[in-house]
Amino acid sequence: MRVLVTGGAGFIGTNLVRRLLSEGHEPLIFDDFSSGLESNVEDLDVRVHRGSLVQPDVVMGAAKGVEAIVHLGARGSVPRSIVHPVATHEVNTTGTLNVLEAARAQGAHVILSSSSSVYGANPLLPKVERTWTQPLSPYAGSKLAGEGYMLGYQASYGLPTLVLRFFNVFGPWQRPDHDYAAVVPKWLWKMMTGQPIEVHGNGTQTRDFTYVDSVVDVLVDALHRRVSLDSPVNLAFGKRVSLLDVLAQMETLLGVTPAVEFTAPRVGDVLNSENDPTLLRSIFPTVEPVEFDVALQKTAEWLKAHHES
Repeated sequence: MRVLVTGGAGFIGTNLVRRLLSEGHEPLIFDDFSSGLESNVEDLDVRVHRGSLVQPDVVMGAAKGVEAIVHLGARGSVPRSIVHPVATHEVNTTGTLNVLEAARAQGAHVILSSSSSVYGANPLLPKVERTWTQPLSPYAGSKLAGEGYMLGYQASYGLPTLVLRFFNVFGPWQRPDHDYAAVVPKWLWKMMTGQPIEVHGNGTQTRDFTYVDSVVDVLVDALHRRVSLDSPVNLAFGKRVSLLDVLAQMETLLGVTPAVEFTAPRVGDVLNSENDPTLLRSIFPTVEPVEFDVALQKTAEWLKAHHES
């Protein structure tokens, strides 16, 4: 299968491209390398299209001849979207529209990585797909708009699309070293390098963390079966962990007790996040989660081997 992976040199994209290659598929990478790294994929025998999602002609050209597109490319981070809302909209919303136009020209199956952040101010736990959404940030709003375009193209043009809402994905190939890094790699890396840890809020906020291998399992299964659905699907397994518990598990795992500074909560952050995996399990019954402690250890081992580079 010939698959275009937008954001293919990023964290999840790198994991997916490597899996597809191992299974004999032909992945193509589309990336502007604004956050993805060339070093992630330089050892792979794969064609790389360098370009931006906001360039419709470039996206169209990269998608020529593909059977499917996994659209992972995005301008991530809630805090960054608050600082740069227009750029976030252009990449995440207009970029998704450009991907859909390219997919329509090819008749390609499209899978979108959306985000649990679209639930925003909705306090319901666990999160159920057909409940209401109320974004708290431009990032969340841009992802919800992208979802709308995906479902609209499916209804209007019969384009096979699948929207997956990711919940706090972590694992190997995730960068720990930039201002908007996710909490798991950032904290592990800071502990390994003797730096203090900053906790926004009091640390009691919870997240439904998902190991990247489980996400890739779902993506590959969806590609194989050309899964299309007229509603989003939450991709998490219903096991939330507080940030204080994450910190404690990291301390035990690494044998390090870092200096911790508690700061004001960040604008746009949700307090608690947990998925109801009923729909996910009904569509992808063979996919199983990796327990958080096991996933944390695997991630730490990868970072120990790679953090210097």
